Amino acid sequence: MPVLNEKLKWLLEKPIAHRGLHSNNGKCPENSIKAFKRAIEYGFPIELDVRLSRDEKIIVFHDSSLERMTGVRKRISDCEYSEIRKYNLYDSDQKIPLLTEVLEIVNNRVPLLIEIKNEKYPGRLEKNLWEVLRDYEGQYAIQSFNPFTILWFKRKAPHLVCGILSCSFTEEDMVWVKKMILKNMYLNKFISPDFIAYNIHDMPNKRIIKFKEKGFIILGWTVKNKEEEKFARKYCDNIIFEGYMP
Repeated sequence: MPVLNEKLKWLLEKPIAHRGLHSNNGKCPENSIKAFKRAIEYGFPIELDVRLSRDEKIIVFHDSSLERMTGVRKRISDCEYSEIRKYNLYDSDQKIPLLTEVLEIVNNRVPLLIEIKNEKYPGRLEKNLWEVLRDYEGQYAIQSFNPFTILWFKRKAPHLVCGILSCSFTEEDMVWVKKMILKNMYLNKFISPDFIAYNIHDMPNKRIIKFKEKGFIILGWTVKNKEEEKFARKYCDNIIFEGYMP
């Protein structure tokens, strides 16, 4: 059970901007420098995603493929960053940034909630990320759907704030054993997450009610309007939002 100390308080203080304070018109895209600067301007903590390029650069990008955000049908893991940097996000002037660029711009002005995009066993992404974060003096927490990633950080950097992401995992192609373990968060007893970030569209459910009763901080994702916010706050301690101003 997590203890609410100074390192955890910011998770409850203000709504967290999902992939930055981005817009729906594509001019201020998700996970862009422009979206992060806008979140800083309004004082919102920032949620962002990190993954590795082929040459092991830590980039801030959600999808495994470039297609949705750039129109290019290539996987991130197949591209070196020099190529990735050529593409614009949607029809904006924004590029896919490196995490180091984002850290330099944020510079502890708002906290960061960093989602680690790794569905496999911990490896280069976790190691490279820790090499970057260990010198960053700002407030941040990490989160992942992968319990082994969280366990890696709990062992290597036990002082860090780490959370587990979860939902009902309705993907038909997911192995049922994996789905059952992740859906029910059976590994939480071993990884001892400091918080749980859960899909609001899978609420209410007995799992979240149980974890909340045990004292876990519950973050609800992704809230997209005032009506969803009102619903989410019945079950969550804070929200991760996009598409409106909470």
